[in-house]
Amino acid sequence: MSEHSKESETPLYDRALLLHGAKRNELLTLEEVRRYGSDSFADPDFVRLYGMKPAEWYARGVRLLGRTAVECTRDAVADRIGQDVAAVAASLPAPGRWVVVDPFAGSCNTLYWILRHVPRSRGIAFEFDPQVFRLTKQNLALLDRTIDLKSGDYGIMLGQVDIAPDETLIVFVAPPWGTALDETEGLDLRRTEPPITEIIAKVGDVFPTKRTLFAVQVYEKLNKESLAELQGKLDWSELKIYDFNAAGRNHGVLLGTRGWTP
Repeated sequence: MSEHSKESETPLYDRALLLHGAKRNELLTLEEVRRYGSDSFADPDFVRLYGMKPAEWYARGVRLLGRTAVECTRDAVADRIGQDVAAVAASLPAPGRWVVVDPFAGSCNTLYWILRHVPRSRGIAFEFDPQVFRLTKQNLALLDRTIDLKSGDYGIMLGQVDIAPDETLIVFVAPPWGTALDETEGLDLRRTEPPITEIIAKVGDVFPTKRTLFAVQVYEKLNKESLAELQGKLDWSELKIYDFNAAGRNHGVLLGTRGWTP
């Protein structure tokens, strides 16, 4: 068999294979994680998590499903989000302690970085998928930050979160994008699963008197109408787009508050 034939039999480790294909619910080997980085981003160390390169976190015992490798927010972006959240949090008059909530846990990497940057903070996350929950629970036990990961639907369990009077709320909002992202029209924040505005409203219903800082993960191309609709539900907001990828393919964060203005 020729070398060309061997290469043609090797699948391309891209978003399609890991998110929708045969590797979606399989644990990836270190080689597969690095191949995904190489094939999709020309960087075998692309999937950096918890402050470590793939070889480092894999040696520590961290494991990922194919879909989690695609959907997780890598260190470069998660670190910047954490820094930007911390900067806004520091502007709160007489800040006390913070409760950081992630309704859609996944790998919990962004929550991990927010906790690293925001002093006097604790983390709570919800994961509806039992397989992802079990794996992330095992991974978090290996890290240097304590995150209270709960199994279940955030919409049902959010009301069970106990927040002290001197604690202010930070909510990292990154639901699955599903079909909400169109490369021409951009990311429609009304079509995520569930819609971003629905999540903002739910938090307000459960904690109507709590000052809240929202950090919504976004894409460089944004549907302008959906962005304006979301900003209209916040007392203050600021959009930040990062520059790690080629122009037009970058991620960012919409920071917004309710109950106070930085």
